Amino acid sequence: KKVVVYLDEGEYHSTWLGNKAIYRTRMAIATGGELIILAPGVRKFGEDDQVDELIRQYGYVGTPAVMKAMEDSPILKENLSAVAHLIHGSSEGRFSVTYCPGHLTREEVEGVGFKYQDLNEVQKIYDTKVLKDGWNVKKDEENGTEEEFYYVSNPALGLWATQDRFKETEEKTERNAAVSISSQQVACDGSGGVGGWEKPPV
Repeated sequence: KKVVVYLDEGEYHSTWLGNKAIYRTRMAIATGGELIILAPGVRKFGEDDQVDELIRQYGYVGTPAVMKAMEDSPILKENLSAVAHLIHGSSEGRFSVTYCPGHLTREEVEGVGFKYQDLNEVQKIYDTKVLKDGWNVKKDEENGTEEEFYYVSNPALGLWATQDRFKETEEKTERNAAVSISSQQVACDGSGGVGGWEKPPV
């Protein structure tokens, strides 16, 4: 339900790199869940000025909106890596993403489609000096409640998923494997099928 990810200050300076926190954990986060990203070194969105500007302009707004924007924008069509990044960096509305950057403002973070929280305040709640990778429990002594969450100290070190997600992937693979190709169909441009199949003659 809740995942907390830490981005090392010396390694992650942009969401271009930092969004590993999203696409490396998305298969482990429940629908309606929350991802909190502690990012003390993040000060920009793109690694270069042009991509930074594109991210600020279009945001992490989900695949349909990004694809529509690409249709209308010659600049996006020429920067397909930026398009892919915008798609991979979105939760597609399935769970919330809260960024806690060290050097970006609330307006900047919310302007690209993420939630914002103050890094110093959040680190008082989730102290990375004492958290361990994996499941942790946060106790609220005042209210007498407990909250369980999953902590990842470096998203570059793995890919996280639940067994249910793997089962869904396996089922999709089985359905795809069941697709039959007519003996009359020929791969386009000798692509071996990767580039699509020509329609058989009528």
